Amino acid sequence: MVTSLRLPSLTHLFSSPSIVAISSVSGRSSVILRRRFHGLCHRSRSLAAGFSTQSTAAETQDRIDSLKNRVPDQVITPRSQDFNAWYLDVIANAELADYGPVRGTMVIRPYGYAIWESIQEYLNVKFKETGHSNMYFPLFIPYSFIEKEASHVEGFSPELALVTIGGGKELEEKLVVRPTSETIVNHMFTQWIHSYRDLPLMINQWANVTRWEMRTKPFVRTLEFLWQEGHTAHATPEEAENEARQMIDIYTRFAYEQAAIPVIAGRKSKVETFAGASKTYTIEAMMGDKKALQAGTSHNLGQNFSRAFGTQFTDENGQRQHVWQTSWAISTRFVGGIIMTHGDDAGLMLPPKVAPIQVVIVPIWKKDDEKVAVVNAASSVKGVLHSAGIKVKLDDSEQRTPGWKFNFWEMKGVPLRIEIGPRDLSSGTVVISRRDVPGKQGKVFGISMEPSILEAYVKEKLDEIQSSLLEEAIAFRDSNIVDVSSYDDLKEAISEGKWARGPWSASDEDEIKVKEETGATIRCFPFEQPDGDKKCLMTGKPAEEVAIFAKSY
Repeated sequence: MVTSLRLPSLTHLFSSPSIVAISSVSGRSSVILRRRFHGLCHRSRSLAAGFSTQSTAAETQDRIDSLKNRVPDQVITPRSQDFNAWYLDVIANAELADYGPVRGTMVIRPYGYAIWESIQEYLNVKFKETGHSNMYFPLFIPYSFIEKEASHVEGFSPELALVTIGGGKELEEKLVVRPTSETIVNHMFTQWIHSYRDLPLMINQWANVTRWEMRTKPFVRTLEFLWQEGHTAHATPEEAENEARQMIDIYTRFAYEQAAIPVIAGRKSKVETFAGASKTYTIEAMMGDKKALQAGTSHNLGQNFSRAFGTQFTDENGQRQHVWQTSWAISTRFVGGIIMTHGDDAGLMLPPKVAPIQVVIVPIWKKDDEKVAVVNAASSVKGVLHSAGIKVKLDDSEQRTPGWKFNFWEMKGVPLRIEIGPRDLSSGTVVISRRDVPGKQGKVFGISMEPSILEAYVKEKLDEIQSSLLEEAIAFRDSNIVDVSSYDDLKEAISEGKWARGPWSASDEDEIKVKEETGATIRCFPFEQPDGDKKCLMTGKPAEEVAIFAKSY
């Protein structure tokens, strides 16, 4: 019997007041509220453990029977029954994150952080290849900085966390706990940029930010989260526009090639544009419940912030000009996107390119005199794969049975499992199972342990899994996007939980009306647009673009 932790519901967890050692935007004095602690609910889970060492076929059949005959568990709620409960169960049982002591915060556990590290590793390379350098800005920002850009302060005011007391004394000026860094970046850019020779200036920082969210969801929307934020300054508007488009393209390639998430890239509507930006570009992903997730954004800031902060340079003709700027970001929200795109009722299903562990090896023995040879063979296989650059884990622990290990690593989303028993050892082969293909269909017997053969086979299967997950996600996305030509069509599509795609040239007021009446927003105007004449689904007037509407996180 193994005990698993079950996360309590967000509604229950966040129903009580929280400790706030900072003030709200509307008040000057600090507010101290009491909060009671919530214990995590414990639930038990029984896993069958039968296995055999009589023959390779019998050995594997017993493993299959063991899985079939195990006591049914309810640790992970079925996705179709309650998607939100399923999501929280997966995060808890796969040991991705836990709740922090402050309402709306989370502790990212090592396995969850390892997924974030895989995102960092890919993007860091791409950022540096495109001429960006990493640096770091302070967490605390003077409130007067936020006030300098009118639309920025208006957009962020409800989410700001303010420090009003420091060192036991009330501060002369309130400090904002970083919600984003455009303001402090411009303050510093003004000191660093003097001439056209100083441009372009292109930096990135990996940091945490705080936004005082009222409704939270682990990874997707939390009080504090991790992200990277890039900031650039340019001499011309064309350079800034090219930079903003280049970075959303990098995010798009990451989503497709690494995370196997078929995002739709496009431009945000004016209503949905980032506060202080001239244009916002986005990648929108369809989750398993068909809601949209804004997975990354890139903003062309124009000269809005440079004019507010006086960030100027002397051009080649000796004239003073304001710089043109961009900012762009991806956060730990992407981890939530990976969970909700690929996971199933058994738990996580990780694309190999972002998986902390790509292959887990489970040695199987029944008698003590079989153990040494089987574990040594498993260690040898681990060495072969590790030398080939594959992220591999050998689970030779004796506290758990093979059946328990199968279920555990399946729930953790490890793409491939290798099983080695005494009869496998005598034939010089292993059994390999795919996480994305359940049951017998995903299990292959008799794969040679010969290093070159095994390495090639494992790499081939990892590539197949990566491609298969993307293909399945594309098929799911495309089957749930409906082309609409009228507002009634749009409302019907949204009521069915689908995305609606249709021509749009209506007003901001009409866009807000759609949100109020359907709960859906314009996710983006996709870069890829259909040819031909179009008429706005709302007004019937000519439209140049189609927009995608959906409910979202």
